[in-house]
Amino acid sequence: MNFLSVERVSKSFGARVLFKEISFGLAEGEKAALVAKNGNGKTTLLKILSGTEQADTGLVTYRKDIKVEFLHQDPELDADKTILESVLSSDNPSTAAIVNYERELVKGTYGDQYQSAFDAMERLQAWDFEGQVKTILGKLGLHETELKIGPLSGGQKKRVALAKILISQPDLLILDEPTNHLDLDMIEWLEQYLGQRGITLLMVTHDRYFLETVCDVIFELEDQKLYKHPGNYSAFLERKAEREEVESVNVGKAQSLMKKELQWIRRQPKARGTKSKARVEAFQEIKKEATKDVSEAELKMRVKMTRLGSKIIELHKVKKAYGSKPILESFDYVFKRGEKIGIVGPNGVGKSTLLRLLTGEEQVDGGKIIIGDTVKFGFYTQQGLKLDEDKRVIEVIKDIAEYIPTEGKGGDITASQMLEHFLFEGDKQYTYVSKLSGGEKRRLYLLTVLMSNPNFLILDEPTNDLDILTLNVLEEFLLNFQGCLIVVTHDRYFMDKLTDHLFVFQGEGQVKDFPGNYTEYRIAEEQAVDDRRLREESMVKAKKKDKAKADVKAKDKTKLTYAESIEFKELPAEIDKLEKERDRLASALEQASSDAELLQRLGAEMQEVIDSLEEKEFRWLELSELAEE
Repeated sequence: MNFLSVERVSKSFGARVLFKEISFGLAEGEKAALVAKNGNGKTTLLKILSGTEQADTGLVTYRKDIKVEFLHQDPELDADKTILESVLSSDNPSTAAIVNYERELVKGTYGDQYQSAFDAMERLQAWDFEGQVKTILGKLGLHETELKIGPLSGGQKKRVALAKILISQPDLLILDEPTNHLDLDMIEWLEQYLGQRGITLLMVTHDRYFLETVCDVIFELEDQKLYKHPGNYSAFLERKAEREEVESVNVGKAQSLMKKELQWIRRQPKARGTKSKARVEAFQEIKKEATKDVSEAELKMRVKMTRLGSKIIELHKVKKAYGSKPILESFDYVFKRGEKIGIVGPNGVGKSTLLRLLTGEEQVDGGKIIIGDTVKFGFYTQQGLKLDEDKRVIEVIKDIAEYIPTEGKGGDITASQMLEHFLFEGDKQYTYVSKLSGGEKRRLYLLTVLMSNPNFLILDEPTNDLDILTLNVLEEFLLNFQGCLIVVTHDRYFMDKLTDHLFVFQGEGQVKDFPGNYTEYRIAEEQAVDDRRLREESMVKAKKKDKAKADVKAKDKTKLTYAESIEFKELPAEIDKLEKERDRLASALEQASSDAELLQRLGAEMQEVIDSLEEKEFRWLELSELAEE
């Protein structure tokens, strides 16, 4: 039975029709995503589902006995409540008990009120639930739970609203861009959380790794219609291409981009997060293949950027701190032509600060930054979205430049052609800025940055609120951009596709230069964790071995029993047999490097053999010590 049924729903704003008589359902356990171009009505449809917007026609029905929670782009929270009070519903006895108990802990008086709160926790058996609450808050970076909602940033409020929804454990989650304002670690945790069996989900997201690994159905809103695509992102791309071919629709750029996207994602490792050595080695080949995709012959345009000289940007012993919090500590780097660098790290460690230092918006505390004479910055930032609402789209672009030069014989690109390339086609170019959706305004602002024809692009969270087709257009442009690129983004897919190496902000002013993209970095990090675990296990085994020797020497025993003598004679043959089996499995593991299931089974067998071998060796050592006495 469906948790949600949408029947013949339509919505228009004046003469503009967003969607007409669309119908779909969501069954228990399904994880669905809604995708569409900006301005096609994704957020409006979610508002209709939540009841904050009325449909012109049609019916939205939920199963009567289920609990539904919504995450809106701009959630409304009580400014006077604390974070903890906001995420816990007071009409639930367990959550009320947790709020009281945490409040008494903060006071630290441990008097009668504390004892009463403690007794309530015991009576309601709320300890496990408290642990779940703290885990979710911690994973979303909400550690100071006594802070009031009012002074929080928009991103923090969005995380509080998300935590509230997850903690309430609804039967159906409906989420509008849940990954916005999350750092990469938070996004990966949320991906795993939402991927659990039993969670029913409908979300609007441009995070293509979410679409690939979490979703089992994708609804596409296009040309006022709704199309259902069973499967993940790869399946969506394939079915969309098939539909367009069958319908013989001349979609031009969009069709070409979707085909490229499908080719690229098929090359990516499917089991992201696995830790095999073979995958680490294979990723270099995958990366080479991914970058082959856009050839010069396929380009719609190649912008002739302003010449970039030999000296670009040099950072020498750069220091920056806010009070006692170090952001950069003696950071050195010399930029080279054509570099594409991603910047990663938790929220608040200084990623955006580095960008502002490079562009001169902030000054260093120590060291120096040398900017080459030919460097022309293009800086896209979340705070830079300031467009004249009373101007038409094409007027905004022409105010920057009437045209930009290109390489080859194609001629210059006019403002109108550039708008078409970024999906502002026909009458849309003469629309007033005030009539654009939030995503369309961000696309227009991004285009104003690109239209200035920079040779050093700095993009701070450029993917927020952009639809997937726009992201494909932007990626195509940036893959062929000949200048330097620095990007801060929580979009792992975007970063994987574009970056050559990373600046990893590790906190306390330390920045690591990693030679690879984000997925390669995560593989390397997981491998490092595995190596540390193996070293620790090796140390534990060595200590056990030393203890076994000590225990043997401590025994007051002068000779072996008859049974021990027999066992002692048989052990060398058993050990030899286990060693041969270990070698056979090691060889099999090498041959099975591309078969994940076989690798897992052989790995388990290998561990059993190693454990048994160690046990036999320890026993032989013990008996040999006794035999020598």
